[in-house]
Amino acid sequence: MALQWAETPQARMQVQGKALEYACWGPPPDQAPTLVLLHEGLGSVAQWKGLPQALAKATGFGVFAYSRAGYGASDSVALPRPLDYMTREAEETLGAVMDAAGIMQAVLLGHSDGATIATIYGGSVSDMRVRGLVLIAPHFFAEASGLDAIHAAGTAYREGDLRAKLAKYHRDVDVAFHGWHDAWTDPDFTKWNVADVIDHLRIPVLAIQGRDDPYGTVAQIDEIETRIYAPIETVILEGCGHAPHLEKPDVTLAAIHEFCARLWRLEQQEVAIA
Repeated sequence: MALQWAETPQARMQVQGKALEYACWGPPPDQAPTLVLLHEGLGSVAQWKGLPQALAKATGFGVFAYSRAGYGASDSVALPRPLDYMTREAEETLGAVMDAAGIMQAVLLGHSDGATIATIYGGSVSDMRVRGLVLIAPHFFAEASGLDAIHAAGTAYREGDLRAKLAKYHRDVDVAFHGWHDAWTDPDFTKWNVADVIDHLRIPVLAIQGRDDPYGTVAQIDEIETRIYAPIETVILEGCGHAPHLEKPDVTLAAIHEFCARLWRLEQQEVAIA
């Protein structure tokens, strides 16, 4: 194995000169497919809460999660982040992380920024290891309502208790927050749009969106359905905000389980030779 496959607190892997924290659950990559978890713009390994364990139990897949540089217990980064930081993470780093983890067959499961990174990877990088995408609250273009919510988060960070809450999870909380917030609130970010990567997806996709998500509307899901040429399943959850896996865990887990089970049944089918 390329690294120790175990749920080891504060385990770190070396990727591109950075030490990144990671954790693993369930069977290793040489025994089962792997769900690779890509966290949100203020997330980390720990902030997935009980989802990785639940996924491993429900799907029988291995589950691998890591904190991107600048988050959790991973090495820090210089600020400001470039406005194309999600594209850079997808095209320059994610493949190297999966190499270091020994990933052999994967479903990328991303939340928010992580879902965008997963989509960019699936649509931009030729990697036969990746067999499907699970996108939770993805975003492909800036929306005025989402930018308003990010400005509000900035106020909560400066004047409220958001900084204290995030400091429980991030070694350098100011880098974690400002790397995300300051990119999204840059005036030029209103023009940010990566939806063209959807056109190049050729693997099945499950997209999950909360109807009441302050950071992105169902227009993001509509964009996938309009542009994609691969199989797509969507789940729109009423009375749910930005984190369906935490706010509606049962229905979210069931949807992911069914998607993965169906995907792997298709993978295992023998192709008849005429």
